[in-house]
Amino acid sequence: MTDKPTRRKRSGGRAGNASRRGTAVIEQSPWNPPINTDPPTEPLPPEGVEAIHDAAMRILEEIGIEFLNPEALEIMRKAGCTVRGENVRMGRDFVMEMVGRAPASWTITPRNPARRITMGEGHILFGNVSSPPNYWDMTLGRKLPGTREMCRDFLKLSQYFNCIHFVGGYPTEPQDVHASVRHLDVLYDKLTLTDKVAHAYALGPERIEDVMEMVRIAGGLSHDEFDASPRMYTNINSTSPLKHDHPMLDGWMRLARRGQGLIVTPFTLAGAMAPVTMAGAVAQSLAESLSAVALAQYMRPGVPTAIGTFTSNVDMKTGAPAFGTPEYMRATQMSGQMARFYGLPLRSSGVCAANVPDAQAMWESMNSLWAGVQSGSNMIYHAAGWLEGGLIASPEKFVMDCEVLQQVQRYLDPVICDTSPEALAVDTIAEVGPTGHFFGTQHTQDRYTHAFYQPFLSDWRNYEAWEAAGAIWTTERAHNVYKAIVAGFEPPPMEDAIHEELSDFVARRKHEGGAPTDF
Repeated sequence: MTDKPTRRKRSGGRAGNASRRGTAVIEQSPWNPPINTDPPTEPLPPEGVEAIHDAAMRILEEIGIEFLNPEALEIMRKAGCTVRGENVRMGRDFVMEMVGRAPASWTITPRNPARRITMGEGHILFGNVSSPPNYWDMTLGRKLPGTREMCRDFLKLSQYFNCIHFVGGYPTEPQDVHASVRHLDVLYDKLTLTDKVAHAYALGPERIEDVMEMVRIAGGLSHDEFDASPRMYTNINSTSPLKHDHPMLDGWMRLARRGQGLIVTPFTLAGAMAPVTMAGAVAQSLAESLSAVALAQYMRPGVPTAIGTFTSNVDMKTGAPAFGTPEYMRATQMSGQMARFYGLPLRSSGVCAANVPDAQAMWESMNSLWAGVQSGSNMIYHAAGWLEGGLIASPEKFVMDCEVLQQVQRYLDPVICDTSPEALAVDTIAEVGPTGHFFGTQHTQDRYTHAFYQPFLSDWRNYEAWEAAGAIWTTERAHNVYKAIVAGFEPPPMEDAIHEELSDFVARRKHEGGAPTDF
């Protein structure tokens, strides 16, 4: 039987309440996905952009990409590409024609329309940690395989925090649920515990079709309404170097036919799956991305697509992935520059290689996050909760990251740079003069409650006051916040009839065996 949270009828119309949360454990920023109006960092001169573009086109024309999917091969053959075995070569004119069909921005509308998000147009979206097989929290003090209960706790955090704008893949893989039905349980939990945009793994036709149907049911949509505009998305990773595998292409094409969101993110680790030079790694990443974009746009012109960057480097001493490095930051900025050249939205990631939520974890995550902001990224994956290069999800790290995400949102708030007469406050400066202070002025009194960012996790007391209050370190404070949020969590409302239809679908698909596996 599927777990059923308390059901309530939807209030406030179909939109519900976008700011709804459980017990007010913290005072957090409101739901308000930021728009990045800062000029992006562009490390490449114009000739550098042309050089990387030419290298990507040469890879597509002269070397080709392996498409390990017979249906995709046949589509690309009909499109006029050169197909030899599983190798597909495509001319730059064809590629650029297909890329030109892709929209520069698009929206995704989840079951709660108030949670609609925009990919492109300067919008910047933060998502939860996705796909780690393991879990760590400070009570356990060790790494353990993920469970459904752990996954549900992360979904509750993802719903609670307004600075999390979409819910990506499984926050931690629930390995106590068999792989054949795991997608059914996790998507059921995701759609009942959250009302934000959901993701589907492109791991075989059954999983993709099941998730599309569950998202359609949860939204109370007809099939035509679902197909009319994006309601969900997938993110596929090429198998670098230079391959797209069978199941991911299958899911990519199924979602393309139904007009859902498509993001392709090569995992190009310089020195391992890509050239050791960052320009070479970025060029290879672009070739792998653009080949998938070309496939989708040939199948359905104008389907919403975006490219992603996961270009970093390995530790050349051990071969382990490294994240938040100077090279990672520059590769992200370069990828953003190239995404603007192609007129495509960009996805990046807030990632680190640290094993526990310590100082290393935060400086590497900050480097990754700010590289995403500087690059003009529109979607930042893994923005909260990621550890050990994607092998561990941590609730304490999630809470710590959300403190940083709120600060980034405040940093991007245009009110800080307001230069109106009221903001310049010349009359108040004259009133105070050289001998007074501003605490008691009317100008300050009218604004003091919202003038500055107020943290929910940082402790600004002096040492003596902090020590007197128990000398609680940041990770422990984050642990206490996480526990309180989960304990007081209330799921967003869902209409009884929709909840029943969703539960019945899950039960039926489980009875049918879910998705086939080899174990």
